[in-house]
Amino acid sequence: MLRLIENWIRSAVNETVDKAITRMVRDQYPESLAEMVASTRKVGGVNTLEIAMRAAQGVPVERPLGSPLHLSPWEKLLFSPVHLCRFPTPETVPIATAVTIGRRARRPLTVAIPILIAGMSFGGALSKRAKIALARAATAVGTATNTGEAGLLEEERAAARLLIGQFNRGGWLNDPGRYRRLDAIEIQLGQGAQGSTPQRTSARRIGPDFRAAFGLAEGQDAVIHSRLPGVDTPEAFIRLVRRLRAETGVPVGVKLAATHHLERELAVAPEAGVDFVTVDGAEGGTHGSSPTLQDDVGLPTLYAVARARDYLARQMATGDVSLIAAGGLITPGQMLKAMALGADAVYTGTAAVMAMVGDQATEAVPFEPPTSLVVYTGKMTDKLDVDRAARNLQRFLNACVTEMETVAVTLGRTALADIGRSDLCALDPVLARATGVQLGLVSPDEQRRLFPELFPDLPQPDRAELPELPPEGPAPLQPVH
Repeated sequence: MLRLIENWIRSAVNETVDKAITRMVRDQYPESLAEMVASTRKVGGVNTLEIAMRAAQGVPVERPLGSPLHLSPWEKLLFSPVHLCRFPTPETVPIATAVTIGRRARRPLTVAIPILIAGMSFGGALSKRAKIALARAATAVGTATNTGEAGLLEEERAAARLLIGQFNRGGWLNDPGRYRRLDAIEIQLGQGAQGSTPQRTSARRIGPDFRAAFGLAEGQDAVIHSRLPGVDTPEAFIRLVRRLRAETGVPVGVKLAATHHLERELAVAPEAGVDFVTVDGAEGGTHGSSPTLQDDVGLPTLYAVARARDYLARQMATGDVSLIAAGGLITPGQMLKAMALGADAVYTGTAAVMAMVGDQATEAVPFEPPTSLVVYTGKMTDKLDVDRAARNLQRFLNACVTEMETVAVTLGRTALADIGRSDLCALDPVLARATGVQLGLVSPDEQRRLFPELFPDLPQPDRAELPELPPEGPAPLQPVH
């Protein structure tokens, strides 16, 4: 009987597919479903869906987790292992992974690994259970988690040994009774997925726990302004930083959406005395913002990190001001490349959420997306197993750091902090010039000769003194005696 049913199903499916294909190839495009293939290919699958959403709802689309575009060409930067010019690190030598942020502060922030949990707010983004899981995982591996633009969630503070809090544009963490309980303060002026745009959460979407953490009255919306309240001039920002540093003794930093105006934005930082700068690239994630803000605004993370480090170096501030990279850093390789370009530490958000959900996604799919387990407004937040989520993220972070350590070994380095631009090569001349990384297509001497316009700051050899390479290539190496 089962065989008969199977044969019937196979026959029915085969006949249906045959008729569909025949219809598609015989009919002209205006009368064929094949038209959808061509139009979707032109417009793009994501754009096709978002066009339909705008048409149906008449309001901007709120896309979660940031842009699907890959703007930073991390794959065009590669690490250079060593064999004889420098020897690999012996496997018995431990690799140092700890990072201290804000060395000048009275109470610097030292984390055991250079990966921090990015700012994702309770209520505005994640559920209480998700925030507790993030905090527990961060504590287990010795790193810090970030409140995001929110109030102080007591359960998060209790679960996190190290908590970075955002002095934010909503004002919910901006009173001394709250920010004095933090291990570092990050003044949030913008983020990669939204720039400095205002945001509003309607009171009807705010539950009692949300109102309590944010200090909101019944029926009051939660509003994030485009500007930090009371900070309308560079001088006001400088006064704020100095006051927070004096009051708390913890590192005080600033978070910026990466922008082509980056150097002008950073010019205020050294004068203000900030302990760290967080640069959030255009690939940064968020609970929800419009596709236009995500796809068409900002500066890619890779270039932002390189430019920020160069600027701080020119200001001779690299020892005083820590640089934290954020925005679309998904893999350990991307994180380590950001550090090699000059970041002292990195934030990860989207990857952390995906790791946290991990094998629990089966609780939601196929009828709900996995994010319904972790976002504040999700339908299945009560299904998230907090302990399991924390263990998943803990294992993910440990695996990432272990992979970074293996790269350090093959580079001949004994600390992740020692990995720099000289350990990289670029596969694109423009990228090489933009980042200060040597071009891997030819030897260092040859790139100066062949691409002088890309490396004007390097001393150029006299072309008359450089013999042309013979057609068969360079002479063979001579034995060393």
